[in-house]
Amino acid sequence: MSKLIYLVASGDLRLSANRVCWPAQESLEKALGEAVERLGGQLQRAHPYDAAKGHGFIDSQRYGIDVIRQIPKDAPIIVAEAVWQYSHHVLSGLWHHRGPILTVANWSGQWPGLVAC
Repeated sequence: MSKLIYLVASGDLRLSANRVCWPAQESLEKALGEAVERLGGQLQRAHPYDAAKGHGFIDSQRYGIDVIRQIPKDAPIIVAEAVWQYSHHVLSGLWHHRGPILTVANWSGQWPGLVAC
């Protein structure tokens, strides 16, 4: 039986940036999912790709709180980041999470970096 690990991906406030950066994030998530499976785990996105927006990022603090609130309190979470993101989109939701939290980042240098609060 594999261990379920939830994935969250914080994005930018700008829709245009999230759309342009989505393919890089998607590539990171695919590679991360394969690595997790090789180690006996199962990666599950905690929030869906939004076809209307054209990306699968958490793009606001409110959305981040709502997403993380739905994850079981003791479940492991991976915050996976490949591109520009705002930490405050997920930080408030993670503040009271009791399970392990791992941040994984893979920047190619093509995309901007972090905006932290």
